[in-house]
Parts: sequence; C-alpha cells; structure tokens
Amino acid sequence: MTAIVSPPPATETENKAAKAAPTISAADEPTTAPASDPPRSTTPTPSAAVTPGAVSAPVVDTRTVKEKQKINYQTRTVKDSSLRKGTRKVTTRGVPGVRTVTYEITLTDGVQTAKKLIGSQITKAPITQVVRVGTKQERQCDPNYSGCVPIASDVDCAGGSGNGPAYVQGPVRVIGSDIYDLDRDGDGIGCDD
Repeated sequence: MTAIVSPPPATETENKAAKAAPTISAADEPTTAPASDPPRSTTPTPSAAVTPGAVSAPVVDTRTVKEKQKINYQTRTVKDSSLRKGTRKVTTRGVPGVRTVTYEITLTDGVQTAKKLIGSQITKAPITQVVRVGTKQERQCDPNYSGCVPIASDVDCAGGSGNGPAYVQGPVRVIGSDIYDLDRDGDGIGCDD
C-alpha cells in the first residue's frame, strides 16, 4: 500500500500564515520497500559514562597457538667395497619429520605483544637417508695374466734387462695373450727365470 500526501485546501488566513501540515491518505498500491527491523549496532554500549579525554584500559587477550615445523633429515654415508670407487647409491631415502610447538601469545588491543614457548613435541620423526659410497678399486692388473701384471705401455720382469716403465715380480701365469712377452721360454709362465 502506498501513502499519498496532499496538502489541505487553503483558506485566506492560512495563505497569509504558514501552510498547515499535509494530510495522508492510503492507496491500494504495493509498497516499494518491505518493512524491516532497525539495524543493530555491533558496538558495545559502555557501562559507565565516558568523559572526553579519558583513557580506556587496554584489552589484553591470551591465546594458545600450535605451529608445525619441518625437521630436516640427516644423511649417513656408508663405505661399500662392492661398489666401484666414486659411485654413490641411495639405499634409504631421507624423509623430513614434523615437530609441533605450542606457544602462549599475548595480544594487547589485537596486537601481539608477547610469545612464549610452552611445549614442543616431535609428531613425526625424520628418516635418515643412507648413501653407500663405493670404495672398490678398479682392477689395475692386465687380465691376460694370473697374478697382477700392471697395465702400462711396456712391462718387464723385475731384475731383468728390460727398461719398463712398469715391472712385475714373477712368476706369473699367462692365461691370455702374452702382450708384454714375459714368457720367454714358451712354457706358459712368465718371469720364471
């Protein structure tokens, strides 16, 4: 329903004076805005009278807060003679752990003014990473001989007449090609003199 406002008919004395208050009549038209409750204030009403220039007491609040922190894993190195020297192999992957720390924080007027550690607990332990490091020496012996004959541009029998650069203490058995000509008498054994 819409309210229509119209002024009353004026008389001569009223024209000279201020106009009278308008009259209100109702029409059968719908209103454009529904009636609603008046808005409520979210500001608390002070319990005591506030005087200008008075300082209000600060609002202090204490809370307990939990934080999760990452714990880095350790790495352990293990020597392994079955791996070639310089080879690294991870046998157990490292996994970070988790520590839960509890703080008591103090807020003054909504601003943090203090933080105190009141507890710490490991909630997931880290897993140590294990790395195997090879120590196995590469074979420095020629595979054509049983016994170690060094690999070089030339090998001679120790105490013999050759000029090296490498020497072997005999006797050594020839099991492949006698590339260094160590078996002078052809019996399959070098440096046997």
